[in-house]
Amino acid sequence: MNSKISKLFADIDAKKEEIKKEYEKLRKKYDFSVENGRIKFSNKAKEYQKWFKVPLKDYAVPKSVRHFISMPFIYGMIIPGFVLDVWLFLYQQTAFRLYKIPLVKRSDYIVFDRRHLNYLNLIQKVNCLYCSYMNGLFSFAVEVWWRTEKYWCPIKAAKRKKGGHEWEQHFADYWDPEEFKKNFNSTKEYYKAKNIKKETV
Repeated sequence: MNSKISKLFADIDAKKEEIKKEYEKLRKKYDFSVENGRIKFSNKAKEYQKWFKVPLKDYAVPKSVRHFISMPFIYGMIIPGFVLDVWLFLYQQTAFRLYKIPLVKRSDYIVFDRRHLNYLNLIQKVNCLYCSYMNGLFSFAVEVWWRTEKYWCPIKAAKRKKGGHEWEQHFADYWDPEEFKKNFNSTKEYYKAKNIKKETV
């Protein structure tokens, strides 16, 4: 029997759908469209954005010593990030296929659409590509592990924690061994979810 906590998680999913609809409204407000995955602004919107672009020569040299010192560390994160990216690919192609868990679509999380903004100069666009990659990668990694947790450890926490994910609505309550036994190694919930197609394994 589903607890009220599981129902609340389902309500959160419904709210996420509302957020998607609000994003659709913003397309009209800011005069852009999405065609074949590419963002296209109207010519009027492009010209308006150019007024806010900081010249490259004024941006190339960091104006803060703190920013300059941090550069090797922030850009150095690309190394563990790339290693993580490779291992996630290998993990999904082996473990997920063996468990019959649908693969997480990487492109749903790593989205490079800020490059279409005319108010960003070249350096800002490169930085935004980097942030899009790293944040998208970590979100992608979290979803991969959420699905792993759903398969191997479908038990809600005993106390409130930060974060959470949609698969928790299918977890057993902390004190419910019968529900845990039913949910353990179950994959049916993945294929009932929206936007997930069954993988050939």
